Amino acid sequence: MIDCTKWLCLLFFVLLLLKAEASYVPITFVQNAVTKGAVCLDGSAPAYHLDRGFGEGINNWLVQFEGGGWCNNVTTCLGRKNGRLGSSKKMAKQIAFSGILNNRRIFNPDFYNWNRVKVRYCDGSSFTGDKEEVNPTTQLHFRGARVFAAVMQDLLTKGMKNARNAIISGCSAGGLTSILHCDRFRALLPAGAKAKCLSDAGYFINTRDVSGTQHIEQFFSQIVATHGSAKNLPPSCTSRLSPGLCFFPQYLVSQIKTPIFFVNAAYDSWQIKNILAPGVADPEGHWHSCKLDINNCSPDQLELMQGFRTQFLRALTVLGNSPSKGMFIDSCYAHCQTEMQETWFRTDSPLLNKTTIAKAVADWFFERKSFRQIDCAYPCNPSCHNRVFEPQDQPEKNVTTKGTSDASSRNPNSWFPKLSNKGKWMELLCIKQWISGLLPILFILAEARMYLVSLDIDTTNYLVLITTMEGYLCNFLSVSSLLML
Repeated sequence: MIDCTKWLCLLFFVLLLLKAEASYVPITFVQNAVTKGAVCLDGSAPAYHLDRGFGEGINNWLVQFEGGGWCNNVTTCLGRKNGRLGSSKKMAKQIAFSGILNNRRIFNPDFYNWNRVKVRYCDGSSFTGDKEEVNPTTQLHFRGARVFAAVMQDLLTKGMKNARNAIISGCSAGGLTSILHCDRFRALLPAGAKAKCLSDAGYFINTRDVSGTQHIEQFFSQIVATHGSAKNLPPSCTSRLSPGLCFFPQYLVSQIKTPIFFVNAAYDSWQIKNILAPGVADPEGHWHSCKLDINNCSPDQLELMQGFRTQFLRALTVLGNSPSKGMFIDSCYAHCQTEMQETWFRTDSPLLNKTTIAKAVADWFFERKSFRQIDCAYPCNPSCHNRVFEPQDQPEKNVTTKGTSDASSRNPNSWFPKLSNKGKWMELLCIKQWISGLLPILFILAEARMYLVSLDIDTTNYLVLITTMEGYLCNFLSVSSLLML
């Protein structure tokens, strides 16, 4: 006699694997870079994660640079030195690839079969620093530009020298990296290759904070000075302006020759928290609750945020009207939207002109049509995934929501009240009945998905709908299995 419980559990875990929206990719250390002085803050080897392309994408490359802020002096750099943002020894040995790095067509229709690379960030200067001397006391190495060169050289030897299509991209400090190194990346590739740049949440603007101080300008100038970055910033900018200003995209993007696309929220949550209302400008913490959740902002705070949006859009005007410079500027309270599946490409992803970020970027890259869209002012876009932070104000513990900031929504234990023993058995019986009823539906959806994939026509929207339905059902099964344990 078949043990139905074991069979259902086995099938459940198989379905969970099929449903997974991310794959895990192992780390690669560039050990030969150490002899060249191309090292992290602590002197360890640089690293990246490479998921090989396949099929028609075997000669296409997407190189994504990790974000993680910056360090602007010896003290803050020492604070990073012994963590993953300063040492490859502390980095996870494998990481999830989702969003633009996903290897499944259903989640990443245009780039799923490319060679996809995630370059780890451990220098604190957006890969621009280069100081030869190493302080014997701190043992800090400021070698970001050398790390960039070493990683690129390693990727060239692994096939990128034969690239037909290539994108350098990044999120946050990595998004700034893709701007600062855009033309340099293009120069490394074959003349006949189609190479473009993509910056996600990397368009940091130079503006005053709520106290009227130009805090971010001072901060960026300190980064450039600490790391010796000036010589690695675009000469088209440093020949006109002080090096610190050339860390701001608004002063150099007009001189970038390689096509480039900007994905950014006009109310970028990092910029609101650190440029408009940094802690030094708000010592009494009036902005604390607002920065955690935009729904908590007062009318006066929202008015100041609308003013920030105006400054942001003004900083974008230097891009001109060239179709080679695309943009997707939404009105969400968000930061980094290409690496997260929910904001990159899903049925409920943010939309501009009825277009997801994934489709906008792909249409622009393949020149199917240009895309230059700026959203209306907050709160006009119902498709936004506005970022909500934990009360501890720790960004790494944030979640994104659509119209809710209820943290309990992610805690399975809070979905059901405590029951008596008899009630628990009744609940488990009902759950088992639900599982029995849901499994045939999952089988039908899987068969429909396989049929659609086999067709030669564009069935992307249907595939995403089916996968989303599978996701909801599998999430229910996941909760159900936990309650049955």
